[in-house]
Amino acid sequence: MAAKGKTLASDSAASGKKSLSRSQKAGLQFPIGRIARFLRNRKYAQHIGTEAPVFLAAVLEYLATEVLEITGNVARDNKRLRIIPRHIQLTVRHDEELNTLLDDVTICSSGVIPKNHNNLSSKTPAGVAAADDDDNDLVNYLRLLVLLLMMMMTMIL
Repeated sequence: MAAKGKTLASDSAASGKKSLSRSQKAGLQFPIGRIARFLRNRKYAQHIGTEAPVFLAAVLEYLATEVLEITGNVARDNKRLRIIPRHIQLTVRHDEELNTLLDDVTICSSGVIPKNHNNLSSKTPAGVAAADDDDNDLVNYLRLLVLLLMMMMTMIL
């Protein structure tokens, strides 16, 4: 018989109860105990509540699941079986919310996102002389003239 307030391992085994981790109780894959330990050891706050690591683990698991799901689709679109850093880069940069979350993050060995600049692509065929060139020259000339007038006005004042 165990002392008051204490249980022996044989008592818990005899009652048929198996101890469950907090991750198993919450139905999560991410380790709640480890996240709680990191929160305590890194001194993010003086006191850490009991639900804080559970909530943080749930959010991290959701983000990881979301990124991996979309990245798996990108890998399948590229006819690949394995996810490489390039697929993660394409996933993050094409999703608006993930891009704002990971805006200042550099993913190693992932390359850059292809982007076509409007100035480099010609909308008119190369052999056809565009009549808009004269109009563009006139517009550029007028812009330059307005800019010079504004500069002269600031010198006078």
